[in-house]
Amino acid sequence: MTDPIRAQIRQVLADHARLPTDAASLPDGADLFQAGMTSHASVNVMLALEDAFDIEFPDAMLRRSAFESIDAIAAAIGEIALQAA
Repeated sequence: MTDPIRAQIRQVLADHARLPTDAASLPDGADLFQAGMTSHASVNVMLALEDAFDIEFPDAMLRRSAFESIDAIAAAIGEIALQAA
């Protein structure tokens, strides 16, 4: 069974990250910046993730490491969800 959070993250990446490769083919731990995501595209990804998950990334999370992989994004979303609960 596919993790629905990671599936949604992959869809956001496919739509907004402007990766030269298919987001579905990337391992969860792959460095998205090495895969071709620019810092400008990462801002678009962050905004799309906020819309997709109905969250807001706090200023403390607005750093490259929070968006460098699918695993990192999923961890950040999980942390925000825990804080909201």
